[in-house]
Amino acid sequence: MTAVDFTFLLFSITLICGGLFTVISRSPVHSVLWLILAFLSGAGLMVLLGAEFVAMLLIIVYVGAVAVLFLFVVMMLDVDFAVLRAEMAKSLPLALVIALVLVIQLVMVFGNWQTGAGVVMNDLPNSVGAGPHNTASIGLLLYDKYFLLFQLAGLILLVSMIGAIVLTLRHRRDIKRQDILAQMYRDPVKALDMHDIKPGQGL
Repeated sequence: MTAVDFTFLLFSITLICGGLFTVISRSPVHSVLWLILAFLSGAGLMVLLGAEFVAMLLIIVYVGAVAVLFLFVVMMLDVDFAVLRAEMAKSLPLALVIALVLVIQLVMVFGNWQTGAGVVMNDLPNSVGAGPHNTASIGLLLYDKYFLLFQLAGLILLVSMIGAIVLTLRHRRDIKRQDILAQMYRDPVKALDMHDIKPGQGL
């Protein structure tokens, strides 16, 4: 067994265990941590396949943003997970039927899987002398051939983000808000009101 085979087995076993414990773990915090481990193992497998760009996306987007967001939401919100599990148990028969259909579809797809002529499955696509690196190829496509479409996609995301902020921003008039400038420029003479209270009289 070579080092690549051992690394592949290690990442594969870790990925399967991480996904399994994500589902069956009782603590939601532990589930998110197992999910992060599964993402990292998947990123390792992508590196072995030569798709390091996808691996970095897994780490930066899913581990660095989504999984950490889930972790903070789970830790900060007071969610009654016992009620959620009780409601989940009601949908268990439907979930089993859907899972069975998905398994049958996977068996049908992989049962008819055939490798095309001249395709070598164990050859890395970005090996030495096999052309430009795939990250460089993706960069050339995005910033050369599809530059306008890439910029247009970024502009659409920017407009959608601004629209979401504008639509959800509500100024409630029944809430006292802090006016920092009014606090800075206030007159101490007008801000204080002195009263001469006689002993035993009270306010």
